[in-house]
Amino acid sequence: MAREQMAEEEPPVRPLDPIDRTILRLLQEDGRASIRSVAERVHVSRANAYARINRLIDDGVIRGFTARVDHERAGHGASAYITLKIVQNSWRTVREKLVTLPGVVHIALVSGDFDVLLLVHTVDNRSLRELVLTRLQAIEEVLSSRTLLVFEETDLVVGD
Repeated sequence: MAREQMAEEEPPVRPLDPIDRTILRLLQEDGRASIRSVAERVHVSRANAYARINRLIDDGVIRGFTARVDHERAGHGASAYITLKIVQNSWRTVREKLVTLPGVVHIALVSGDFDVLLLVHTVDNRSLRELVLTRLQAIEEVLSSRTLLVFEETDLVVGD
């Protein structure tokens, strides 16, 4: 049992040096960058760049590689942030239900005037209305919601 618990623990947090931070920035700008190009840009050998990237993955710093999508061009013409107030101590139950909803791309438990923040992308306003007024309000632990329409988005690459 102790071995199973150890396997589930997160790796230790190691400080990132300037080369690691630069590698992260480069991969955020272009997740398809080759090891060779990354190595050249940070002035290390390919073997060193490969080892650093693998360590960043193993340490959980890099959680995956994705494409940045223009949601409107991809057929999702309506985007919104939705705030939820939920029943106290119901976070795990609510999260399990939220991850199954269509269009939900980000879920965060937050502090402040509300408890949960969702980012959703839907085909159109009718689909957004269905999500909010039917699907979210059907979750009994959701006490209230507020929808903030997104008019325009700008993706940023996190720097140093």
